[in-house]
Amino acid sequence: MTTGNCSECILSGIMSVNGKKVLHMDRNSYYGGDSASITPLEDLYKRFNLPGSPPDSMGKGRDWNVDLVPKFLMANGLMGLFEKRRFRKFLVFVANFDENDPKTMEGVDPKKTTMREIYKKFDLGQEVMDFTGHSLALYRTDDYLDQPCMEAINRIKLYSESLARYGKSPYLYPLYGLGELPQGFARLSAIYGGTYMLNKPIEEIVMENGKVVGVKSEGEIARCKQLICDPSYIMDRVTKVGQVIRAICILSHPIANTGDVNSCQIIIPQNQVNRKHDIYVCMISFAHNVAAQGKYIAIVSTTVETGEPEKEIKPALDLLEPIEQKFVSISDQYAPTDIGTESQIFISRSYDATTHFETTCDDIKDIYKRMTGSEFDFAEMERKKKDTFGDDDS
Repeated sequence: MTTGNCSECILSGIMSVNGKKVLHMDRNSYYGGDSASITPLEDLYKRFNLPGSPPDSMGKGRDWNVDLVPKFLMANGLMGLFEKRRFRKFLVFVANFDENDPKTMEGVDPKKTTMREIYKKFDLGQEVMDFTGHSLALYRTDDYLDQPCMEAINRIKLYSESLARYGKSPYLYPLYGLGELPQGFARLSAIYGGTYMLNKPIEEIVMENGKVVGVKSEGEIARCKQLICDPSYIMDRVTKVGQVIRAICILSHPIANTGDVNSCQIIIPQNQVNRKHDIYVCMISFAHNVAAQGKYIAIVSTTVETGEPEKEIKPALDLLEPIEQKFVSISDQYAPTDIGTESQIFISRSYDATTHFETTCDDIKDIYKRMTGSEFDFAEMERKKKDTFGDDDS
């Protein structure tokens, strides 16, 4: 049984393909929970308690699909850096690096050599280090610099391979907003026999001898052997680990100095704004069927560090001016205190401040391993789909 956000929807699809009998229950009237896309625009105004209705300049309310938690998906402005000889040599080294082939290592021990030492080996400056670590490898802090380099190298490889696959960007984004992603996995689950129930309030998680046996809703109990849920459904088994501030900004122009692109991601490294955490900007637009013609949506986010969160994102907000309308929220972040071994309750982590899907993917794979005892194998999932539908990519 699953309940909750996009992570839970994805897992419901995966488990259904694996032959599990899945029931997905959600207290909301829509798929995805916190990862939903809000439409019409009037509903976003109501959600943030803004008085009145959107002005006529915003176009039709139904033209808008606004992500509450924006995330770009890694597929599998850089050229100025790529053309620099030292950085190019570094990228060639990363692309060729194979931990099973000593000839590619150039004296590097992937289990001992730190990433800081790798940067020094190629004589890379601080700005290039910030760019590589936070924009390519997508680290949120600089802790990785003094850890063995293998993970960072694999992260940079993923970015490079994703960029090579689609050309202009390593990221994918669904038309009509991120809310399409949980709906897609809901449909996948249904194809394999899964059942979805929206508008189902969860009254109780039913336990017997310390193990989950069901979920009670509207006086009825749905029996289960395992439960996947987001923290909001079981607050006594999670702990608060921080807060995230997000500012949804409606613009009538692309972000300055980005080449008038219809979408982009900007990561402001922590070092450049004297912070402990990066600041993220995700911009999408009418080109993605998420806004009225000629309108853009930029969402700024970061991990809260002070008692004045909105001041913390000012460096990013300044990049967006003029801002036509702004919606600001502060959300608590939770992590599970119960890993599910005994209880068979598997709780996802709250969404972090990043504007990419990598940390969410890590959480999904971690839950899958705790549930099944094995690593998630995408190739095996594809094989099972082909066994059912043939080679038509259904």
